[in-house]
Amino acid sequence: MAADMFAKVMENQLLQTAKLMEEQLDAELDKLDQMDEDEMERLKEKRLEALKKAQQQKQEWISKGHGEYREISSEREFFTEVKESKNVICHFYKDSTFRCKILDKHLAVLAKKHFETKFLKLNVEKAPFLCERLRIKVIPTLALVKDGKTRDYIVGFTDLGNTDEFTTETLEWRLGCADIITYSGNLMEPPFQSQKKYGSHFTKVEKKSIRGKKYDSDSDDDD
Repeated sequence: MAADMFAKVMENQLLQTAKLMEEQLDAELDKLDQMDEDEMERLKEKRLEALKKAQQQKQEWISKGHGEYREISSEREFFTEVKESKNVICHFYKDSTFRCKILDKHLAVLAKKHFETKFLKLNVEKAPFLCERLRIKVIPTLALVKDGKTRDYIVGFTDLGNTDEFTTETLEWRLGCADIITYSGNLMEPPFQSQKKYGSHFTKVEKKSIRGKKYDSDSDDDD
């Protein structure tokens, strides 16, 4: 009996939602019907202008190396890359750490999707000074840099469901939480396969200059 009542309530809620969406669509259609030719033309021009600006922005990002997951070879190159882009994700890796290869796969996919952010990787053996400054002790570590400042770290896979089998969507969600990419999903709903099992732990740091001396990092994970 209780199940029947629950099903009825859910059915009514779905009907109400569908009705509301239909009313909103009708209102939009009515608004378009009431527009004269001049108004329609202005609307088209605005949309074309917005599309043109978006294309120009995308081309600017591409010219700065966005749109692909790239390896850089030195600390000097890192500072140059960070300086010219607002949002930068850098994967500090080692060839001998198999989890780095797991991250590589996901980052390559996201780099092609999120042109607004630059995706880089740097071998820690080529960046001892930088790793010391950032206190990078666990590999892999993602440094999330915004406006030349370290905004956040993703250390190991703890934030990604604490499993090697995390999805690209899970990493995308975590990067969205740090506001380093433009995330279109719901940040309040982590896409873990089993959220109760894995939980959602974060490693946060204060905003500090990349050349600063004080950095915090979670070193509880294993390589």
